[in-house]
Amino acid sequence: MKIGKAIRMERILNRETGNTVIIPMDHGVSMGPIPGIIDIRESIDRVANGGANAVIIHKGLVRHGHRKGGKDVGLILHMSASTSLSPKPNTKVLVCTVEEAIKLGADGVSIHVNLGDINEDKMLEDFGRVSESCLEWGMPLIAMMYARGEHIKDQFDPEVVAHCARVAAELGADIVKVAYTGDPESFRKVTEGCPIPVVIAGGPKMDSDMEILEMVEGAMKAGAKGVSIGRNAFQHENPEKIVKAIAAIVHEGKSAKEAAEYLK
Repeated sequence: MKIGKAIRMERILNRETGNTVIIPMDHGVSMGPIPGIIDIRESIDRVANGGANAVIIHKGLVRHGHRKGGKDVGLILHMSASTSLSPKPNTKVLVCTVEEAIKLGADGVSIHVNLGDINEDKMLEDFGRVSESCLEWGMPLIAMMYARGEHIKDQFDPEVVAHCARVAAELGADIVKVAYTGDPESFRKVTEGCPIPVVIAGGPKMDSDMEILEMVEGAMKAGAKGVSIGRNAFQHENPEKIVKAIAAIVHEGKSAKEAAEYLK
């Protein structure tokens, strides 16, 4: 690993545990100014205070909220985009370059690929180009990999999720984000088949805090290296507390029940 990439990875991963709590806040492009990320600076401050290792945002928001006081937190720039207004919302296109990310002071970049989509070939081609550029510049690459084609019967099927994770590793990602399969036993198939760190997505807004924490605990038991949880963190009534509880599981090995004490 190049020294530049090694240094940047230390800003994304916890140096002691090698695990990470990432809070993606890139939803504004796809969904608009939804609650929790309207004031991006305030949103970043809240999750940083809770112990997030890094946030994911689009390039245009860097000037509006990142590293302008408060606790420092790693910066990952999201390079993919699509909107809910599009007739092809699952087709992601590149809207940023690795060189732009370097100019903006990013510690890493992320891309989103929906396997099974009609335009999968274009997204994989983009993945290859981004991976090559990241290798050249020593930039960590986080790949968000999902199965979202019309013919995909179950996007949470362990074999399908394991395939998604393996594609990311094979194409040069440093960290892969995938859906949680529902229990530690099935998710272990995902982590065992992937040689790079696997983090879980938070998915849609959940009904209870314990549901979130139990998901995180299960993933960590199965060999995950952390989480990349968005709406269930930044839309929480107290983002700082829920991130602190998640971090307690990821970095301290606490159970969901023990971590829930941080929410009181």
